[in-house]
Amino acid sequence: MTEVSSLTGRLLVAAPALADPNFDRAVVLLLDHDEEGSLGVVLNRPTPVGVGDILGSWAGLTGEPDVVFQGGPVSLDSALGVAVIPGDEGPLGWRRVHGAIGLVDLETPPELLGPALGSLRIFAGYAGWGPGQLEGELTEGAWYVVESEPGDVSSPRPENLWRAVLRRQRSELAMIATYPDDPSLN
Repeated sequence: MTEVSSLTGRLLVAAPALADPNFDRAVVLLLDHDEEGSLGVVLNRPTPVGVGDILGSWAGLTGEPDVVFQGGPVSLDSALGVAVIPGDEGPLGWRRVHGAIGLVDLETPPELLGPALGSLRIFAGYAGWGPGQLEGELTEGAWYVVESEPGDVSSPRPENLWRAVLRRQRSELAMIATYPDDPSLN
């Protein structure tokens, strides 16, 4: 079996030609990537459901917009918390994924984590790939892989994240940010 270079903590930015409606102009933060597969959350799919409607105790700790995000098409009935916690040490109930970004154990009392949180987002569901599946999609050109920044998790304008992430790249990817929503109207 070939060794998989981990992409944990990186962003997958959907190529304009990606045909899957679940990932149209999606920006996915990879929370885990190894030879067993990949798991991430879509950062730019806010839902109309308020965090307080499903996880009332966490509502005061999430940023704007204070809604649940659709993390992907898998297990929409489960919730994941992704938080940015500055500093070297994270509190009990938080597991570092990459840099200052980590996963929150939503069973932990919020008052234990609240003071340490730089930002928090709640996701319903996740995006998942089996062994080798994501690598195949990367080879087909379905995704661009770029570095994440802690602010990506808590972008106050998630609807602009796809363009913003592409625009900050120092390569030809920056030009893709100008790709029209419907090229047939161009």
